[in-house]
Amino acid sequence: MPEGPEPLDWQGAAIDCGACRHAARLPQGLCGPAWACVNDRYARRIERFFLLGPELADAFLTHPYFEVRAQAARRANLFRLPHLLEDPDPSVRAVAILRLPPAQARRLIADPDRAVRIAVAHRLPPADLHLMMRDEDPAVRLVIVRRAEAGTLPVLAHDPDPEIRRAVARRVDPAWLIHFSGDPEPLVRRAAAERIEPAHLGAFASDPDLRVRHAVAERAPRPVALRLAEDEDPLIRETALLRLAQLREESDA
Repeated sequence: MPEGPEPLDWQGAAIDCGACRHAARLPQGLCGPAWACVNDRYARRIERFFLLGPELADAFLTHPYFEVRAQAARRANLFRLPHLLEDPDPSVRAVAILRLPPAQARRLIADPDRAVRIAVAHRLPPADLHLMMRDEDPAVRLVIVRRAEAGTLPVLAHDPDPEIRRAVARRVDPAWLIHFSGDPEPLVRRAAAERIEPAHLGAFASDPDLRVRHAVAERAPRPVALRLAEDEDPLIRETALLRLAQLREESDA
């Protein structure tokens, strides 16, 4: 069914199915105007063309329109993709990186385009992830934090982006979480309080943020729960009392 904008080619000219070298595919339902067409400039139609004819992808890896090259790269033979790592368009380079073996990703660690570096971060072998921990883009560093070995994460514990530090707090070895008690971002401190060993929760019990103290109250050992049972906030007091009741039940069991 036709969809999207008017069917025009990548240079803005009208599409002539009769002049297309793939016109024989039209009566077979393998292409169609405003639906599945490699000559169209609309990405979804190009994508559908290669979904219906993946065997044609290799022939379009040097097409002048970047969207055709990118969509062809998704279906082309892997052995034809390495040269696309030098393609002038970042979307083409990113597709190639995501399909090629992880070892190839190292070639584009310093790519000028963030989308390509994000693709690289998804594909790098774990042993190479440290090479991108200082990438200038937080979206790249966030991928690294989510994939890196937990033992390497303290390197990013003081990252300027709070979402990065929060991701570190969710994965780093619990023994390291005490260092987040003074983090300027409450959500980072809460993430640490949710995972730290109960014996060290006291470091977060006087936190100025309600959300952090609540996380502490839910898991607190008895001395900390007793302190929070006198908290200025009624929700914290209630949570601490529930925690004390839970601890009593556990000790009586």
